[in-house]
Amino acid sequence: MATTTAAKLLQAQGFGSRKECISLIRRGIVQIDENPVVNPDLEVDPEAVRFINIKDERWPCFSRLYLALNKPSGYECSQQPSHHPSVYELFPPQFIRRGLQSAGRLDWDTEGLLIFTDDGPCIHSLTGPKKHVPKTYRARTEKPLTSDLIASLLQGVLLKDETEPVAALECQKVGEYELELIIDEGKYHQVRRMIAAAGNHCVYLERIAIGNLRLTDLNLSRGQWCYLSEEQLAAASCRN
Repeated sequence: MATTTAAKLLQAQGFGSRKECISLIRRGIVQIDENPVVNPDLEVDPEAVRFINIKDERWPCFSRLYLALNKPSGYECSQQPSHHPSVYELFPPQFIRRGLQSAGRLDWDTEGLLIFTDDGPCIHSLTGPKKHVPKTYRARTEKPLTSDLIASLLQGVLLKDETEPVAALECQKVGEYELELIIDEGKYHQVRRMIAAAGNHCVYLERIAIGNLRLTDLNLSRGQWCYLSEEQLAAASCRN
């Protein structure tokens, strides 16, 4: 059994530097699995710890973080945003300290499902160019949809600055101005550019699924996040 100290455990969970974590413990505001901790050098088994309480706020203890976010419009998927708030502002600061990253991005004005983790192989399994993880989008268009436009998206359209046509894996009309389509690539502004190349204009875009993980299954309001289970990661093609 590999053990660590209470201070190192807090540091690994993102609650601050070693010095800051030692200070938290010595102030008497830390509990590990409901047990008050006052000794920073207390030996603990990190794999056995379920919760850490700091100032009466409980946090699950995980060796790796796997999170889903229902991204609202108006946020950039960057820790150094240019013109809009960072999507990372929607998470507790300790998650950012432990290296949380988004597995793929959404444009600032696109809403919907994003997965965040501090697990590099998981990010690669979701975003690697050879992985072809399908992502489902719902788009609203400026002009009414036609059967010709749907057919064009399925057959493939040529995007500006591209040499080969890009096609949706699936595409269906779900309203006079709304469609759902599935792609397994991540080209810049891909869905909006595909709709434009097919002769319409996308006025609203939402990612509603990654793999078989659907946003509606998570019951998240805009701007809310949740922890993901092993089953949900498998549904998102992050686990075999």
